[in-house]
Amino acid sequence: MTGNPHLAARLENAGMTQAALADRLNRRLGALTGCPGKLTDRHVRNWLTGKTRWPHEKQRFVLEQEFGVSAEELGFIPPATRDRVPSEASLRRRDFTAATASLTVAALHSKIPSSGATRVGMSDANRLERNFADLVRTDNEEGAGIGLETRALAHSQHALDLQATGQASARVRHRLYYLAAAFTGTALWAAVEAQELTRAQGHLNKAMTLAGMAGSSEMQMRLWGHAALLSYQQRHMHDALAAAEAGRRTYVCRQDALFRSLASARLAGILSAVTGEEIAAQRCLANAEKAYECVDVTAERPTWMSFFDRAELDGLAALVMARLGRHAECEARLHRTLSLLRPDLRRNRTYYTINLALAQLAQGEPEQAVATAVPLLPEKGQTRLSGRNRKLLGQFNRGLTRMADGTGFVVEWQDRYAEGEKDL
Repeated sequence: MTGNPHLAARLENAGMTQAALADRLNRRLGALTGCPGKLTDRHVRNWLTGKTRWPHEKQRFVLEQEFGVSAEELGFIPPATRDRVPSEASLRRRDFTAATASLTVAALHSKIPSSGATRVGMSDANRLERNFADLVRTDNEEGAGIGLETRALAHSQHALDLQATGQASARVRHRLYYLAAAFTGTALWAAVEAQELTRAQGHLNKAMTLAGMAGSSEMQMRLWGHAALLSYQQRHMHDALAAAEAGRRTYVCRQDALFRSLASARLAGILSAVTGEEIAAQRCLANAEKAYECVDVTAERPTWMSFFDRAELDGLAALVMARLGRHAECEARLHRTLSLLRPDLRRNRTYYTINLALAQLAQGEPEQAVATAVPLLPEKGQTRLSGRNRKLLGQFNRGLTRMADGTGFVVEWQDRYAEGEKDL
């Protein structure tokens, strides 16, 4: 029996135990405030039974971020006499400062009075822009995780708090909406990487709204790309195709060949996974490569776009080749990608290396595939693989076992893999 069926249903749908939820929320609290959370399964049990009807502010905040809905939608009941709005806003500003202290040279020292008398200018937006660049760099180097997702959401909330409590010009307001969309988009990406697809969907809906309010074709193009990947992972192929096509139709793709190349490559990737669209996929990939040849490399572009270069285009093309069954060409493309990939793009390097091992396995070369994949297994204490890379490595393990189970090198791999799973 539960006094909070809404939270119980969310917990059941997520397949989490009470202890697991407490652990996830503690990690969010640590990322948000810099101090480890101290929640236990007893706290979760009190929420579920209704003994605790309205958790503390920080607990509510991380619960909302974990499930992507408000505390009320999670079944919590606020005290009737409490005016919660100012305390929520002040909490989020305090938490934002703590969460971003390690990400910015100059923390956001300005305090915004609830009267809204403070003027918000482009310098405030520029500070947020620099913090966004730091988050993108963290994602590239360390991979996406719950800490990145939480920090991104805290930044997004701060951008919206600036909107609500300060006076600003229309230009600054559009920029703040853009940045709120950008940070929420990063949270979306982090959730997709972690294979938290329900939570990712909530971030996508919010980010799309914010991008529309900002009037940013470029941000909409980014989000359509994430939407296509999210739908693909949910196996909603028609939605994935529609999202990829929407990204390709955005205004920025007509204006800038680099955006056009990326959108076309992503569309080719979705088409290659749809039965009967093989010719369309190859034509779309050819358009992506043709567009890349026209790119003005000196043009100024947003920080999030910095990952896309010739190496990444070859990597996306390799994925198309794999889905079309052209595994030798896939392998050649991936070797080219890994030789050109920037050193700081460590998460992408892991992702494409696993795909290289899969391509070698598909060509009947299990021993070579194992040699490629073994260095990816984390040693004790090393950084965990992202959810998407972990899932992909599991796919490789299952394919290897089917192909060459019992051989010496596979037995050795399985021992290493089983040990590594403790850290995966």
